[in-house]
Amino acid sequence: MPPLRRRPENQKLPARWVRKHGAYYYIVPPELRGRWENKSWYRLGGTLAEAYRTWADRVEREATVTTIGALLDRYLLEVVPTKAPKTATENRKQIERLRPVFAGVRLEDLEPQHVYKYHAARGKPTAAKREIEALSHAFTKAVEWGLLRAHPFKGEVRLPGASPRTRYVEDWELIEAMALPTRRKKGSVGMVQAYLRLKLLTGLRQRDLLLLRMADCKADGIHVTPSKTKLSTGKRLIYEWTPELREAVDEVLAVRPAISPFLFCNRFGASYVVEETGEARSFNSMWGKFMARVLKDTKVMERFTEHDLRAKVGSDAESLERARELLAHADSRMTERVYRRKPERIKPAASKVAKQ
Repeated sequence: MPPLRRRPENQKLPARWVRKHGAYYYIVPPELRGRWENKSWYRLGGTLAEAYRTWADRVEREATVTTIGALLDRYLLEVVPTKAPKTATENRKQIERLRPVFAGVRLEDLEPQHVYKYHAARGKPTAAKREIEALSHAFTKAVEWGLLRAHPFKGEVRLPGASPRTRYVEDWELIEAMALPTRRKKGSVGMVQAYLRLKLLTGLRQRDLLLLRMADCKADGIHVTPSKTKLSTGKRLIYEWTPELREAVDEVLAVRPAISPFLFCNRFGASYVVEETGEARSFNSMWGKFMARVLKDTKVMERFTEHDLRAKVGSDAESLERARELLAHADSRMTERVYRRKPERIKPAASKVAKQ
């Protein structure tokens, strides 16, 4: 039987998958239809994550996976859908990069030197490192699944990482940004300024802040479960009300362009975070335009990112432990390495040399 011709929008999907009428389908080979309720087109789900989960639940795995391509397929179908939407989206892109290079390589033939060569040839060290991390996790799962006795390069490869960002946003820069005049009462500049103010009070990650719901604002404070917490309990945090926090929330409500269950929303009342991918492209676009105006119309000379605000919260905290608490880190080493950017002030030692 000749291979199916694939439309451009289906090129990145697994073999025999198609998107049609707002859902994902598996075109079942005639000889396998008995295993798929005698259907020629089997509906996997309305979202890509749901489709992967359905596939992982129903498909019969072959007894052995012999190539890295087959391993990546299994990893893509069984592991990636269990991750947070944004991480899953990034993993799919990483696997798309890895597949042309490693797909035909047998599992037992991969050696550390091949990983180093990939990193060198990729041209983008940070992106290459993230892709190799995904490949490494796939091999960790291969050991768990009994496909290999040992990981072929864990502990054998040391890749240089990007240095932590050092940009520290000064108070005067924030005052300049907050004083930028708005051209309309709702949305745009006013929305970003309200976001900026709430960010500085809570230090929340972008995803956690943009997904805040009105129902999370309770009598005792704002209830949040950090999306990247490493605590197995999924510990919920409560940011207790202060006059400044209440005022910041009221400011957000005043500039919302629509009534919505979300604290931050677009003009249609929807969240800026796309559920399927975990990305917030429209908000990031709005942030980019805001920063362009800040650089043009204020005394601020250097761009700062949305993530730099989280680092400022950690830098301005009175102690490392307080910074770790504010940023909901499980380990203070991450807080110290990445989020404490403010220069440390040191008093000079007292001189014991008599003044002549």
